[in-house]
Amino acid sequence: MSHVVVPTTAGGPATGIRAAARRVARGAGTGENARVEIADDRPLTPAADDPRAGRGRHARNHVASVPGPAAVRPGMSGGLYRPLSTSDIERIYTTALDVLANIGIGDPIPEILRYALPRGCTLDPDGRLLFPRDLVEELIGVASRGYVRYGVDPANDIEISGERVYFCTSGEAVTVLDYATQTFRPTRLVDLYDAARLVDRLPNIHCYGQPFIAAEYSEDVYVHDINVAYAALAGQNKPFAFSCATVGYVDDLVSMFDLVAGGEGEFLKRPFCSIGGCPIVSPLRFGKDNAEVLVRTAELGLATDIAIAPQAGATAPAALAGALVQCFAETLACLAIVNMVRPGNPFDFGMWPFVSDLRTGGFTGGSGEEALLMAASAQIANHYGLVSSVASGMTDAKTMDAQAGYEKGITITAAALAGGNLVSAYPGIVGSLMGQSFEGLVIDNDLLGNTQRLVRGIEVTEETLSYAVIAEAVAGVGHYLGADQTLQLMRSEFHYPELADRTSPGEWQEGGSRTIYEHAHERVQEILGSHYPEYLDPKIDARIRERFPIRLDSTDMRPGNGRW
Repeated sequence: MSHVVVPTTAGGPATGIRAAARRVARGAGTGENARVEIADDRPLTPAADDPRAGRGRHARNHVASVPGPAAVRPGMSGGLYRPLSTSDIERIYTTALDVLANIGIGDPIPEILRYALPRGCTLDPDGRLLFPRDLVEELIGVASRGYVRYGVDPANDIEISGERVYFCTSGEAVTVLDYATQTFRPTRLVDLYDAARLVDRLPNIHCYGQPFIAAEYSEDVYVHDINVAYAALAGQNKPFAFSCATVGYVDDLVSMFDLVAGGEGEFLKRPFCSIGGCPIVSPLRFGKDNAEVLVRTAELGLATDIAIAPQAGATAPAALAGALVQCFAETLACLAIVNMVRPGNPFDFGMWPFVSDLRTGGFTGGSGEEALLMAASAQIANHYGLVSSVASGMTDAKTMDAQAGYEKGITITAAALAGGNLVSAYPGIVGSLMGQSFEGLVIDNDLLGNTQRLVRGIEVTEETLSYAVIAEAVAGVGHYLGADQTLQLMRSEFHYPELADRTSPGEWQEGGSRTIYEHAHERVQEILGSHYPEYLDPKIDARIRERFPIRLDSTDMRPGNGRW
């Protein structure tokens, strides 16, 4: 038996130490019984005749029933972390404009030239498209400063502006990490439907981006893209986005979305899906297929969701500042094209500089350098008032272990604190973007909730400074456990993760010493075994299946299918 004496001072109780002592009394560290003595006779709980007696523990166990706003919510403002000075940003900006004016972007497609040449862009002797500095600055001036990203359900609409932070799934992973065997298997279409259902129940993921491919249809791009979109519509109702392989499929996708939205032309009035891709092949060339998609989505007035991802040391300079210059120039070129097509069109400034491990030349997504580059990218976009889109959470770990935790933690936190508007946090991604863990999705939802609490910060007001509350506690029971303020703020001031284990070591040991990975697996089984939303009206679903090559088996979309 351990024996702990907790002293108090003449000026008041050692409240924090006393709280620690309470944990020791429950068996902290040993699982054994422990004894705690308080060196004065003031009670740790309200007296029996105190009207607050018993309320503290009851309220702590029923946080959701406490009225008032939650401690975290979508769209809180970041921007407090600034790895670059204003002078640094201006030098990167000037150099990027020089790159566009003098080096330009290679392989411009006819659809781009049709808009760019009449505006004053020129072709150099090598056929590279040069962007005059004045023109680029003019187009930055008319670019979108924010927009509403619509949810399939209007209750999930999000307003993107300023330094508001939202978290998204994203990726083109090709494998799923099997929990039981800890091996990777190819992704399937039904996995995409399951991922959508899972995200639908994870409150700290605000947008659903296609997290991986449907590998069995990778050779039939049309079937693949139609079914990726269908799985998103069927499994969740948040705003969603995905990459379209070729421009020929965009109009068909819009037609399918029209069926859901209520008729021809209705989707474009309230577009709940962003269609994008990677229109640049670094260094400094247009990629034909996705560049065509870029132009077409701008013509339609759809939010353009792009990712420009040169890799420092491989397809961008190894110097981090140089990587920022090139990535900024490439992203500005896309912004310029979109705003030539349709001034002010919603545009996600997807400046995603990646990093190489120079020992191998391979991509590394969980490094400190990656965290720095993405935070700097968010800062640059925000400095010019653009809608920032950055990536994070791209761990190099192969499973949801300690390496995954620290790599995701530093990269996601940096991007969010820098004020990235759309933070593609890659929830559940492992293996340097190659694998997806369903358990990781649930674990990362916890991480994102805590990150939002960091973004929110500390509100300092006359009320929160708590002078009167302190005076009352010192003159009264000597602690704050049952204070009105404590109960009022337990929901709005404090965020409570769904999975993280906050029991004592003794309780943890008695419960089987289970890891967060095990808890997450249970949660995945619980959600995917029971949550089969019916977001598609059966008549609309029948019309979609009649018109489009839908390959998702309807029996997999109902309970009792035996998969979970």
